Amino acid sequence: MEMPRPTDAHRDAFRALVPDAPGVEVRPMFGQLAAFVHGNMFMALYGGQATFKLAAADLEAARAREDAEPFAPGGRTMREYVALPLGAPGLDDLVEQALAYVSTLPPKPGR
Repeated sequence: MEMPRPTDAHRDAFRALVPDAPGVEVRPMFGQLAAFVHGNMFMALYGGQATFKLAAADLEAARAREDAEPFAPGGRTMREYVALPLGAPGLDDLVEQALAYVSTLPPKPGR
């Protein structure tokens, strides 16, 4: 499976989106970056796209955007995620929605 590779500019843009909030950390994942809260991923970098894990109502609204795509690494769609180009308008709102939603999930045990 060929994965798109992010550039340094993509990595910098992704890091700039990640909020400085309690429990939030950025870790490398499969040559990309991902942001976690209490061990649960709430957003990830995938090539030149930012992906977000959203609650059902927020996910429906995000998927209705013209610039939205399903997040389907390896052809397998991840049902609670949406992908948008880095630099698309409104990403800060999606970051907040994703963080708020994933913060409600039980923490994952430490690694």
